[in-house]
Amino acid sequence: MTHEAAGVPPTRNDDDRPDDARPAEPQTAPETPDASAGEAGAAAFSDSSDSSDSGPRGGGERPEARLAKAVQVAEQALIEFEIAVETFRVEVENFSRLHHQKLGPMYARLDELDAQIAEARAARTGDPEDLRKAKEARDIVMPMPGVDELFHDWMDSDGLSPEASAMLTEQPVRPPKRVRPSEEARRLYRELARKAHPDLAQDEPERERRDEFITRVNAAYGRGDVELLKELAAEWAAGPAKPLPPLSESEELYARLEWLSRRKELLTVLAKELEESAIGSMLRMAPDDPDQLLADIGDQLLGEVSRREAELSELVQ
Repeated sequence: MTHEAAGVPPTRNDDDRPDDARPAEPQTAPETPDASAGEAGAAAFSDSSDSSDSGPRGGGERPEARLAKAVQVAEQALIEFEIAVETFRVEVENFSRLHHQKLGPMYARLDELDAQIAEARAARTGDPEDLRKAKEARDIVMPMPGVDELFHDWMDSDGLSPEASAMLTEQPVRPPKRVRPSEEARRLYRELARKAHPDLAQDEPERERRDEFITRVNAAYGRGDVELLKELAAEWAAGPAKPLPPLSESEELYARLEWLSRRKELLTVLAKELEESAIGSMLRMAPDDPDQLLADIGDQLLGEVSRREAELSELVQ
């Protein structure tokens, strides 16, 4: 999960509000950043803007008080949307890695069989066009790697990937066991994200503390490490309690709403990129059981391997 730290005005921390003043906790969080999540966030921002522009209502409530409530609604909408995007991002990343690990050898075998079939056909016919196709098929099997390919899966935004570090230090590589982390891991992640989200920071030091903590939460969730998530939950619960700040001025609350709106726009772009990626599109074909989708694709590839092997056998007889 990425966050913008610069220019964030102070706001209330939901963890520090009295129980009777906290917004109601939703029963479930969206599992994927679909249109409904985006519409919900947009509706929240729209409602918050409309409520902040109207005059005083029953009981002469202060405009700043109503604006503060609108900020709280927008904060919760953004956090739920960001949880949905991060959940889907982890699934896309794990699905991509498992797809490569489990199905990569079968794709390589199919490419090799295609090359052998083309070469056997060219040897039998001697036709220049068949010879050209045979050469193209062989080039696919043994391409000249580019710089990006040489470093693929070795580097990420934090430097060496976990797999690369494990190999260089002679430690076993720990791939994800499945596409989707367990229900317990997902529950713990959602709770931690809501409590420690950097967007609820009151000042820059607090935002930096939350950023560092959420980075560790994301890493544990990506590995599906339930025990580590429990340890992180205990660590956060034991953290220092901060006093409730006074009500922010209306200018700061307006700036806060504008920042939340810009943040939602960035998340919407990220969600669209994930959904439209090749792996994201495959994952959305089986949202309820992505692990079974991998098994189904594997079965189909095994069938293709058998058919090509039979075709090659007929050509070389």
